[in-house]
Amino acid sequence: MGLSEDIDAVVSRLAEGLEGGARVRLEQLGSRLKELALRKVVSSNHTVMELVVASHLLSKGYEVDVEHVLAPDLVCDVYASLNGESLIVEVETGFVPPENSTDPVAYRLARELSKVARYSRYSDYFAMAVPPFHILQLPYIIFLPPEERARWGIEYFKRLVDAYYRKPPVKLEELLEAKLHYVYVVLVDTLKLIELTAREYFVTFIERPAALLWRAGWPLSELPVNEARAEALGLQAGYTGA
Repeated sequence: MGLSEDIDAVVSRLAEGLEGGARVRLEQLGSRLKELALRKVVSSNHTVMELVVASHLLSKGYEVDVEHVLAPDLVCDVYASLNGESLIVEVETGFVPPENSTDPVAYRLARELSKVARYSRYSDYFAMAVPPFHILQLPYIIFLPPEERARWGIEYFKRLVDAYYRKPPVKLEELLEAKLHYVYVVLVDTLKLIELTAREYFVTFIERPAALLWRAGWPLSELPVNEARAEALGLQAGYTGA
């Protein structure tokens, strides 16, 4: 089956758990994603996860949109609102492009951290959605409330993000003020998700693995930028400049 057929099948299964307006809205969202699929704007794994998240939020009474425009150059995966409060959910599948085969962890960390910083300021609440086989590569500091973050602690990660994302650059203030409230672990096989607070996700999936990685020397004292990216940025590999 193609992506359009996959979307139809997933919407049909998810709709069985919804009633009335929520079911109609899910079908509308499915139609929108099919249009984007025909234009090759969305990918299969990502799209199915969006639908699972959207169905979950619709079942809780949220008004939901997908591929929602936040700014001229920024589109979020799922935008929801309820009782005057907004929620943005960004889906991360864990994909690493071939050009980052020598620095996949640094790439994922920079990508995910930049997303929290760039998107969370547009809503009252912010969540990430991931499959169970991908563990978010986010530093512990981002799981702390903004008021508890030390400026010195975020500067290393600001330099790492700069090495990967400069158009537009992520500001230090955006990293200091970034907020993460929930992480949705999406089980695509059963079209279900597990909703965790950011703290619950950190303790369950990150805390102990982070200790093991630290013993293995991660994160590095110097930024692990691969040679090709360093050359493209006009940097030396291991760049540590501001």
